[in-house]
Amino acid sequence: MLLSGAEIICECLVEQGVDTVFGYPGGAALNTYDALYKYSDKINHILTAHEQGASHAADGYARATGKVGVVMTTSGPGATNIVTGLATANIDSIPLVAITGNVTTDQLGRDSFQEVDIVNIVKPVTKASYLVQRVEDLADTLRKAFALAQDGRKGPVLVDVPKDITANKTEFEPYSPVKPMRIEIKNPENIRVVQEMIRNAKKPMIYAGGGIISGNASEEFKAFAELIDAPVCCSLMGLGCIPASHPLCVGNIGMHGGYETGMATAECDLMISCGARFSDRVAGDREKFGEQAKIVQLEIDEKEINKNVKVDEYILGDIKEILIALTVGLEQQNHPDWIAQIEEWKHHFDDVKLPESKYPQPQEILQAVNEIKNDSDIIATDVGQHQMWVAQYSKIEKNKTLLTSGGMGTMGFGMGAAIGAQCAYPDKRVFLITGDGSFHMNLNELVTMKSYNLPVVIVVMNNTVLGMVRQWQKLFYGSRFSQTNPHRATDFVALANAFGIDGMRITKPEQVKDVLQDALALNKPVVVDCQISPDENVLPMIPPGKTINEIVTEM
Repeated sequence: MLLSGAEIICECLVEQGVDTVFGYPGGAALNTYDALYKYSDKINHILTAHEQGASHAADGYARATGKVGVVMTTSGPGATNIVTGLATANIDSIPLVAITGNVTTDQLGRDSFQEVDIVNIVKPVTKASYLVQRVEDLADTLRKAFALAQDGRKGPVLVDVPKDITANKTEFEPYSPVKPMRIEIKNPENIRVVQEMIRNAKKPMIYAGGGIISGNASEEFKAFAELIDAPVCCSLMGLGCIPASHPLCVGNIGMHGGYETGMATAECDLMISCGARFSDRVAGDREKFGEQAKIVQLEIDEKEINKNVKVDEYILGDIKEILIALTVGLEQQNHPDWIAQIEEWKHHFDDVKLPESKYPQPQEILQAVNEIKNDSDIIATDVGQHQMWVAQYSKIEKNKTLLTSGGMGTMGFGMGAAIGAQCAYPDKRVFLITGDGSFHMNLNELVTMKSYNLPVVIVVMNNTVLGMVRQWQKLFYGSRFSQTNPHRATDFVALANAFGIDGMRITKPEQVKDVLQDALALNKPVVVDCQISPDENVLPMIPPGKTINEIVTEM
């Protein structure tokens, strides 16, 4: 059938199973948006307040569903405004397809109005980027983008479509997409080697990363962990790969992980990394990280092998296939003394009492959220102290229910991510845990939540300062608080009301649970201003480049 390029874009989205896209229209994308009007019965378009919000919403949709998120923008600033969103998705291996408009092909390279070379701008932060210069190539390029976004280590792909390409017509042949093939294990001979290492280990531990969730391998991972009877320490991106209530789940590992995860790292004799990349926030001193142990890396991306930490053995391939292969022929392992030692470390700070405070405390707020939410409900976060408190105190029982910017640490990510998750699952509840600094970054997306009546409960940990940076200034810069007390007079309740959203406030500890329950019961977007102490710190903390032996437990 003879279709315009804009209609081909819509047809390709439908054939790829896309039912929701996030974006913002503009001149170079007008043909595409005109086609979307005709396809509105098949494709739901969510109009955000800003293109960055759209990119984070597509990311949150992808994280929550496991499907490819789609963001659409116009040219120039519309395209550049999604670069941070693409970089965020890239480092966390989130499948996205960005479709940008551009000036007509005869105007490319002439510094035309709202022209930018977005294809080359995003090359370092995408798996690939394409400029379509013939309408005959458009469908194949879009199909290639969707396949690549999901293939191997997942990630974002950008397709830039000049305006005349969306207007030109060509014959379109429908196509049934083929599901991505599972990547075969590249070095299967190492399966037996690693199995023998597991048999010989007395104190094994698993360092679990986001690759388990991205690879839809949580069930296989849990079976593997139970078979080898190894405690599981999760990276920020790995939280939820095993239920927080599972006896083998130790908790968050790294700079703000618990004492028990730090000690497990320092005392194990075998460390098995599953879909994790030994980032600096986990490994700290990479030369000393797990130096007493044999280290095994299970990984899909060959570039990650020995990149940050030297490993003794590795298995390269799809994480689900690797975990299944490792369980075949491996006997049940048992390490009761080691598990008991981990349990003892979990209670190392039980005698440390929270200081008396007139302020609500982050632990109390998050424990109240744990009590009122369902296990399948979703928590999105921004970046900062509140993000680390979520990692420490939120009970993440299911995979894909914690949406947070790991590698990029993108303040302002949470608003868009919460929108994307709530659009994906209208029958679930979404909680956005944010700080006042991060909230200020993209609070314009409150208008999106109101416009679509998305019942997100926004919990603002409002300490009136840039808490995490201030904490570092306190520890490492002699308490010279340079530009971390912004003296902002924002009234978050009044701000919410200005957007037509309900606002609530928590100023005393005894108000925490009742106010949060009232917020949840509204079943519509609501902002809860939780006024916590500016001197609240995230502890324990292993200083950057250090080890568990230098852990900071009080300030």
